[in-house]
Amino acid sequence: MNVLVLTHRLPFAPNRGDRVRAYHIVKLLAARANVHVVSLVHDREEEAQAAALRRLGVDVSTAMVPRARNLVSAAAALPTPLPLTHALLHSPAVRPALERACARRRPDVVLAYCSGVTPFALEPPLAGVPLVLDLVDVDSAKWAAFAADAGPLRAWIYKREARCLSTFERFAARAAFATTVVNERERETLLRCCPDANVYVSPNGVDAEALTPPSPPSADERVVFAAVFNYAPNADGAVWFARHVWPRVRAARPGARLTLAGSSPTRAVRQLAEDDLSIEVTGAVADIRPFLWRSAIAVAPIFQARGVQNKVLEAAAAGLPSVVTPAVWKGLPSEVLPACRVADDADQFAARIDELLAQPPAARRGARAHIAALTWPSRLEHLLQLIETAAAGAPASACA
Repeated sequence: MNVLVLTHRLPFAPNRGDRVRAYHIVKLLAARANVHVVSLVHDREEEAQAAALRRLGVDVSTAMVPRARNLVSAAAALPTPLPLTHALLHSPAVRPALERACARRRPDVVLAYCSGVTPFALEPPLAGVPLVLDLVDVDSAKWAAFAADAGPLRAWIYKREARCLSTFERFAARAAFATTVVNERERETLLRCCPDANVYVSPNGVDAEALTPPSPPSADERVVFAAVFNYAPNADGAVWFARHVWPRVRAARPGARLTLAGSSPTRAVRQLAEDDLSIEVTGAVADIRPFLWRSAIAVAPIFQARGVQNKVLEAAAAGLPSVVTPAVWKGLPSEVLPACRVADDADQFAARIDELLAQPPAARRGARAHIAALTWPSRLEHLLQLIETAAAGAPASACA
């Protein structure tokens, strides 16, 4: 079986949510098929990671996204029905890369990872090849949610993107052999706008073995928020938490420390550490696990969340309970909910954190008991079966 995988970001290193899922899909596919990854890349550092991805035994081609030119193209696209997502992710290097990949080994099936790269799967040289679309989340719903909290200009742009992208999602889901999303909430969202599509749930997993703590649980009163901090919901959540929740926590527990661990912190996020010495902003880290293992609890103060927040699954696998917003809670698999507390305002967040910090460290470590079944191979098996079924020319119902 020959599989061509299209991704909007190189699926290596698996250090952010969108890369983690794509990495495990590619890794599992490589064990049962000939895989060629054609990926957009956004800078030379990302492009250089292609060599590491090839060590999985897959072919890799990259296509640089010309950011400055695409910003101009996106502005020009505003009066048209073209989603800005597609204008911003356009790369003239994609089609030549696809032509070379097809000349070398014609794919039996294409897997498009997220809606941003799906247009390439519907055009030559891939037009007519069976398509499995892993939407992950329904991005149009995300933009609609962003519009609800934005100022007038941003709200107009976000509403436009939600409308244009929803139209494309309907078209793509109907054209695809099958479409997958990460949970039932996303499936219901997609089926409301495209009830005749073949939509399946293929949940996220977690590498529990790799996250197993190497030592007894930390007794330190340290709270961790692991995220990519140039993504607006993460950055906004970090600032809100530090400004409104953290002073309440510190009033009850003066020795408490907060770590904001993750890449690309905005200026507002970096300022938090300058204003409060109890807050650490790490920037990019080579390995998130030591930051989880030295912490007592995790938080996910994200009020605009779609899909599954991998950071909560990873925290549980590392033995940490999490305090999360209702938006995060609703997207989590049932297996991890016992490891979480839900809070929707500053007082509730502070109270839940205080309750967890009051527990003995060994009691908090019980979070791991709930994630044993969430392995990536088991969670992605249905998606892999759909890919194999599409390649074989059988109907999607054969894999229901």
